[in-house]
Amino acid sequence: MKPRRSGAPRQVRIIGGQWKRTPLPVLEAEGLRPTPDRVRETVFNWLEHLFDHAWDEVRCLDLFAGSGALGFEAASRGAARVLMVESLPAAAQQLQATCDKLRAGQVEVRRGDAVANAEMLARSAQTFDLIFLDPPYHRDMLQRMLPVCARLLAPDGLLYVEAETALDAEPKKEWLQDWRIVRTDRAGMVFYHLFMHQPSA
Repeated sequence: MKPRRSGAPRQVRIIGGQWKRTPLPVLEAEGLRPTPDRVRETVFNWLEHLFDHAWDEVRCLDLFAGSGALGFEAASRGAARVLMVESLPAAAQQLQATCDKLRAGQVEVRRGDAVANAEMLARSAQTFDLIFLDPPYHRDMLQRMLPVCARLLAPDGLLYVEAETALDAEPKKEWLQDWRIVRTDRAGMVFYHLFMHQPSA
């Protein structure tokens, strides 16, 4: 679970699309660390450009979904499918309540472990055009998750990663060798990145 940021808001808002300005509650629970509004605004500006504003065929996977801020933002902008995975029962229940409130038929919430669900999806050969990966800090989760995400990404798909450190340092860590950074930035203590999978020959 993700340690809650000090002073984290009790709600965040969807920034764009059909549900613009809709508040999303952030539970007072250990493990919830919502992506800050200014980070989401920057990231979705990147994505709007990279997808050429064509969200209608984009399939998204939101691992460690938490408040659902990333997944609901994608759905609000017209993503064809958004699958959210969250292990915390109260958070998963809140995600489902938000889906029901918004009548978000393209959004599916699964309660369970992100690693186990990702492995199951990969075994069933499901693929996604965009994966949001915001795992707990300081638990070496990226090393475990990136190989699975490589199997889950569609050709030319994009992987969004939040981390406690910058991932664009040289020399590259071994588990980053087959990933190319498309965009990266920092807001306070949040380092965020967009990757494409490019396995070496």
